[in-house]
Amino acid sequence: MALPKLTTPTYELEIPSTDEKIKYRPFLVKEEKILMMAMETKKESDIVQAVKEIVSECTFNKINLGTMPMFDVEYIFLNIRSKSVGEVSKLKLLCPDDKKTYADIELDLNEVKVQVGDDHTNKIELGDGKGMIMTYPTISSFADSGIKDIDASNMLDVISSCIMQIYEKNGEKTYDPKDQTKKELTEFIEQLNTKQFREVQKFFDTMPKLKHDIMVKNPKTKKESKITLTGLNDFFE
Repeated sequence: MALPKLTTPTYELEIPSTDEKIKYRPFLVKEEKILMMAMETKKESDIVQAVKEIVSECTFNKINLGTMPMFDVEYIFLNIRSKSVGEVSKLKLLCPDDKKTYADIELDLNEVKVQVGDDHTNKIELGDGKGMIMTYPTISSFADSGIKDIDASNMLDVISSCIMQIYEKNGEKTYDPKDQTKKELTEFIEQLNTKQFREVQKFFDTMPKLKHDIMVKNPKTKKESKITLTGLNDFFE
């Protein structure tokens, strides 16, 4: 006799970058197993692949993860996890006042939203009529380095993957990064001066990302401090 089929609820959310509404479901045991196995290997590439598989399956394979900005993928995964495991995430956060005591915090994941800096722009002016038009990192940008902030280990690769156009003569002459080799793009980035590179950093610092401010009370000193959580990693232990 065939066993009964279990009904899985579906939910709806808006993709932050497009306001498009999509349906999703909680992850099932088979998908949770994929994530747990990836986390046990501690390989960043395995964790990225697991997140891709879970988001794809739980959105009924209706979205293109190859072109979707990373902050959209993180937001969708956060909502999937919330409906799957629970809407409250328990965290241990380091208290800023003494930098040695940890506080136990419960965070309502429904309060976490994608936020963007007030002065954010995807056009980076380098001077003398030259500049770059940027796009946002996708999950593929972090395939090797894992889902984390941009740092020295992945900086050049991530920046290269986000250049949509290079121009000079105020846009009269343009270059498509797809026509350039990875080496050529890296060399272009490496010749930026400090002021120009700060503009590139500003793009990444102010771009949309999961962000939430939370007040933390040090259990020893009783002092309250504000901590800003950013990116998917910050919202789970």
